[in-house]
Amino acid sequence: MSDNKGTLIVISGPSGVGKGTVVGMLLKRLKDAVLSVSCTTRAPREGEKEGKSYFFISKATFLKMIDENGFLEYSNHFENYYGTPRFFVEQKLAEGKTVILEIDVDGAQHIREEFPDALLLMITPPSREELVRRLKLRGTEDEAVIAKRLERADYEMSRSQFYDYTIINDDLDKTVETIIKIVENRRKGIK
Repeated sequence: MSDNKGTLIVISGPSGVGKGTVVGMLLKRLKDAVLSVSCTTRAPREGEKEGKSYFFISKATFLKMIDENGFLEYSNHFENYYGTPRFFVEQKLAEGKTVILEIDVDGAQHIREEFPDALLLMITPPSREELVRRLKLRGTEDEAVIAKRLERADYEMSRSQFYDYTIINDDLDKTVETIIKIVENRRKGIK
């Protein structure tokens, strides 16, 4: 990577693993880091904010953006669309920023194709049992949705070999420190 080009970091992992919390801490600790806010057609959850958590858009708008090549990647999960807006990411990288994408494993593969030097990080739970506990603790979904999320989690974790690093989130501070060291080494050209 050249000095004037930003760093693209992709963070993936199953629902309930703590990605959002990890990303929030990274944004506070990594100077010049920005979060690429995804677009989604799903309704906001309690506490989520437009333009900060997601850009909440209609299905028609989302499909129009697909037609106009407006996404670096997009997917459909649990009957809702999610996508990474192309313009924002490309602009921030050109400004030399560290851009963090919190996306699924399929989206990460698309990013790798367009940005071969992107840093792909998989966050995993200490165990499947812990993931079940975390999902239930959130209290945002019923048992049927949790079962779908666990099925998806198995798929996502089976794809971890395609990532540069897999980090077990068993201690939040340790997880964030590990990621910061990885990012700093990447900026110095250490793989």
